[in-house]
Order: sequence, then structure tokens, then C-alpha cells
Amino acid sequence: MHQSERSGLLFALLGFTVLSLGDGVMKSMAGEWPATGVALLRYSIGATVLGVILAIREGRTGFRFPHPRAQLMRGIGMGIATIAFFSAVFLMPLATATAIGFMTPMITAILAQFILGEPARRATWIASIAAFTGVLIILRPSFMDIGWAAFLPLLASVGFSMSIIGNRMVAGRASALSMQFTVASIAMVFLVFAFAVGTLGGFVATKLTIPDWTIIVRCIIIAATASIAHWLVYLATTKAGAATIAPMVYVQLLVTAILGIVFFADRPDAMTMLGAAIIVGAGLYLWREGGQRRRANMTSNS
Repeated sequence: MHQSERSGLLFALLGFTVLSLGDGVMKSMAGEWPATGVALLRYSIGATVLGVILAIREGRTGFRFPHPRAQLMRGIGMGIATIAFFSAVFLMPLATATAIGFMTPMITAILAQFILGEPARRATWIASIAAFTGVLIILRPSFMDIGWAAFLPLLASVGFSMSIIGNRMVAGRASALSMQFTVASIAMVFLVFAFAVGTLGGFVATKLTIPDWTIIVRCIIIAATASIAHWLVYLATTKAGAATIAPMVYVQLLVTAILGIVFFADRPDAMTMLGAAIIVGAGLYLWREGGQRRRANMTSNS
């Protein structure tokens, strides 16, 4: 393995670990403030900081809005994913919500067939069916405890998939910093709208009070860890390539399981571990098949 690949894998390991640590901080706020409030504050902080940096570095040109429909898909998808995932983490063990979140690659591949016109592949359907089986295994006890809210991590995966597809549609149309600001600002506006609708509808989960200073500090930490994690993963892709580092995402499951056991007394049972193993296996299978297909295409074009 080349030195650049080793450093890329290390950056990816650090990035996904930092992202999981941010999820642990978020979990610590369960019951202290609504998930919608945490999500809104997190993106308000992120959009403001990114906007200031963007204005300094790129001026007015950085605030372009290429391909509005795709940008809305990115921002709204991220807003949906954030509310759903934050709510899920507040209601169920951190590792459980994280494991179900690994459905994202499979959902993205399926949605890409309908939105981007990408051809359907047998590997996609095999991995998706296997992963959904794993999700059902994991959700069985959670559904008995919290009802339909147990499917929130799956909704989060759909939202993340929408954002990923939107990213593909606008790739190369602006700088990475501009793209980050755009998705954060649209997500923030969406979250304000969702909060307003929820408040008017009388949903308890959206009723906000003035947060304690510790809530604000933890939201800042969440925003900072997310930005640092994404930056580390970006560096990893420049050194080792996206396909090489993709399996490193599963380190999140290990880190969140440790955090859950140490800080929140969440011990995954055997069925949860089985379901998580099936989902991870499906994701690795899809990644492996994709790598073989890319190599075959390169060989045929050479």
C-alpha cells in the first residue's frame, strides 16, 4: 500500500471517528431540548460561520445558486435527514440508529435509477434486500418499544440519499465551500419551516424554550465536529480515493457502540448485532461489486 493510501485511510478513520463523537455529544442532549431545536441551532451556527468564511474568501461570486432544483434537493434532504436522525438518537441507542443509517448507499443507488437514470444493477437489489432484512431484525424490539418512530433512522437515510444525489447533480458547479454553505443555509430554512409547522400543529417535540448555555455549547461542538469530520474525509478522498476509503465509514458503528456502552448504558443485544452485521455486509458487498465494475470499465476503455 502506498504512503498516500495509508495516510488517506488514517484521515478517513479520524474523520468518521470525529463524526461519531459529535453524535455522542448530540445523544447527551436527549430530554434536555427538542431534536428540532438542536438541528435548527446546529445549522444556524454552521450556515453563519460558513457564510462569513465564504464572503471573506470568495466574495459575492461564492453565493451563486447553480441548478436550483438540485440545490433544494440537497438542502431539504439534509434537513429531513437531520431531524429524523437527531430524533432517532434521542429515542433509541446510538449504535442502533447508526447501524440503520448504513442503508444510505443502497437507498442512494435505488433512487439514482429513477432520478438520474442510472441503470439498475443486480448487486444493488441484492444488497438492498439483505440490508433491509438487517434493518427489520434491528427494529423488531425498538418498534415494540417506541412504535413507528423506530423507522426514523430509515427516513434519515432517505434524506441523506436525496442530498447525495443532489451533490452528484451539482458537482463541479461551485467550490466545495460554496456547496457546503448552500446546503447548510437551505437546511436551516427548511428546519425553520418545519419548526413553524410543528409549532402551529401543536407537536410537543417542536416546542422550544430558551436553551441552557450548555445546550448552545454542545450544538457548537456538534457543528464543529461535523465540519472537521467532513474536511478530514475530503482530505482522505484526495489521497486515497473515495472507493478506497468507503469501507472506513463502518468505524462509526464501533465508535458509537463504545460510546453507548460507556456513557449511556446502551448495550446492543445479539439480534441488534446480527442485524448490524447484515447491513454492513450488504454495504461491503455493494462496494466490492462497484469496485469490480469500475475496474472492468477501465480495462475495456484502455
